[in-house]
Amino acid sequence: MSSFGMRSMGQTFGIKICCCRVCTCINFGFATSKAGLLKLLQLFMATLCESLLIKYGIPEADSIGQALTSFLTTTAYCFTTTMILLLCYYFSEKSFSLIRQSLFEILFNAVACSMYFSSASYMGFACVVWLHPQFMIKPGFWAYPAMTAAYYMGYIAGILHGIDAYLSYRHFKGCR
Repeated sequence: MSSFGMRSMGQTFGIKICCCRVCTCINFGFATSKAGLLKLLQLFMATLCESLLIKYGIPEADSIGQALTSFLTTTAYCFTTTMILLLCYYFSEKSFSLIRQSLFEILFNAVACSMYFSSASYMGFACVVWLHPQFMIKPGFWAYPAMTAAYYMGYIAGILHGIDAYLSYRHFKGCR
């Protein structure tokens, strides 16, 4: 990490083709960093949850109820904010150092963690109470296993955001 947004001499940005570099505005080193991998995992988990909720949850929205709406809102919120942060971090090393040390990153990840845990718990309750009996009666009822997988992945995403909140807090306090 360079200080004050200045690139150090040893850093290489972009892709080397023959004797020159292209796409030097992209910080590819962020993708291999601890924070970059964590953000990519968060984005991946939100994408998986959202796709399961849309494909299998929306047809059963009458059975699931508000748990579906709560979980869809949580995944959409977290996906959008994480994607915006990733774009900022990929295109600007300075924005990574400035945003990461601000309270925004800590609060976003803490709120995302609590939202994932609460909405996944609500979805788990809805799965056990309303979808499991239908799964036992109807053959080929795929909403129950899909929603169960979605709320398990919601817990994993909550854990990832909790870890990121802790790492952001450490960065905020100066423990780099």
